Amino acid sequence: MPGEAPDRPRVVIAGAGGFVGGALRGAFADDGYEVVTIGRSGPIVWGDTAAIARAVDGADVLVNLAGKIVSCRYTDANRDEILRSRVDTTRSLHRAVSAARRPPRVWLNASTATIFRHETESGNDEVDGVIGEGFSVDVATSWERAFFDGDLPGTRRVALRMAIVLGDGPATRMLFALARLGLGGPQIDSWWFPHRRYRGIGAHPTGPTLSGWHRTSGRQRFSWIHIDDVVGSVRFLRDREDLAGPVNLSAPEVSDNRTLMRELRRIARAPFGLPAFRWMLDPAMAVMRNEPELVLKSRWAVPRVLQEAGFAFRHDKLGPALEAVAAQHPPRARDLFTA
Repeated sequence: MPGEAPDRPRVVIAGAGGFVGGALRGAFADDGYEVVTIGRSGPIVWGDTAAIARAVDGADVLVNLAGKIVSCRYTDANRDEILRSRVDTTRSLHRAVSAARRPPRVWLNASTATIFRHETESGNDEVDGVIGEGFSVDVATSWERAFFDGDLPGTRRVALRMAIVLGDGPATRMLFALARLGLGGPQIDSWWFPHRRYRGIGAHPTGPTLSGWHRTSGRQRFSWIHIDDVVGSVRFLRDREDLAGPVNLSAPEVSDNRTLMRELRRIARAPFGLPAFRWMLDPAMAVMRNEPELVLKSRWAVPRVLQEAGFAFRHDKLGPALEAVAAQHPPRARDLFTA
C-alpha cells in the first residue's frame, strides 16, 4: 500500500499514454519496479487528488510526461490546452510531493529543448544556452517554473529537456511520410503572411505578437534523440544522485534539415524530394493539422550534463538512428494524416 514499505520500488508515471511513456513503463517494469500510472483514464485520473497523493507517497521515482501533444494546429483553444495541461498537472504532482510523508527520492519531469532560441551558430547547453521567446518557449519556461517552484528537500528534481524523439511517434511518422510522398526535400523558411499563433502565452508572455521568419535556406539545425537513449538517460538520471536541474536529452551530433531529409529519402527509398518553401508549408500544415515550426525552427541543444557525467549514447549518428526506427516501425504513407 502507498505509505508503507513496499516489497519492490514503485515508480509513478504520469501521462504514460504516449510512445515515450510506453517505453518507460516497459523499462521500469523490466527493472523490477511496480509501475503506477496517472492519466486521463485508468485507475488513477487527474482530479482525484486523494488517489494521486496515495500513489506518490512512498514512491521511489516520479516521472511526469503529461501534456497535450504539440503536433497540432496552434489555435487559441489548443494553445491554452498545451499550456494548461503541462502546468496544472505539474502543480498537482508538486502538491502531492509536498504533502507526502515519504516523498519520491527523484522526480523526473518532461520539458523540451525548444526552450532555447532559434540558433544556427552554436549549440545551447544547460549552463550557457540562451532561452528563446514566443509561444513554445513560454510553454517550456512556465512548465519548468511550476516544476522547480518551492522547496522539496526530500526530492531531487530533473527537468528532461527532450529534443525531437525518433521512434514510433508522431514527429518521426510525419517526416517519413513526407519523404515517401515525394515531399522529402529541404524545408525552406521564407516570408509568409504574419499570424498570431506563435505569440507569447502565460503569466510572462515573450516575443513579438506577429510571426516572423529566418533565412536559413534549409540549414536550420535539427536536434534529436532516439527513444532508446531517452530510456537510457532516464535510467541514468534516476540512479545518479548527484545530477539535478535541467538536462538536455539530445544526441551529441546535431544535424540540419537538408541532411535529415536526405537521410529520410534514402531510407524510404524515395527517388526524389521536392523542396518545400514556407508558402507551400503553411497551407499544407494547416491541412495536416500541424505547424511548420516543427521543421523550420533551428534547434541546437547540446547534452553537456549527460556527456560530462559519462552517459553513453546508443545512437549518436542520425542515419543509423533513423534506420533503426524504420526497421522496427516501417513508415506508412497514411501517417502523414494520422501523425
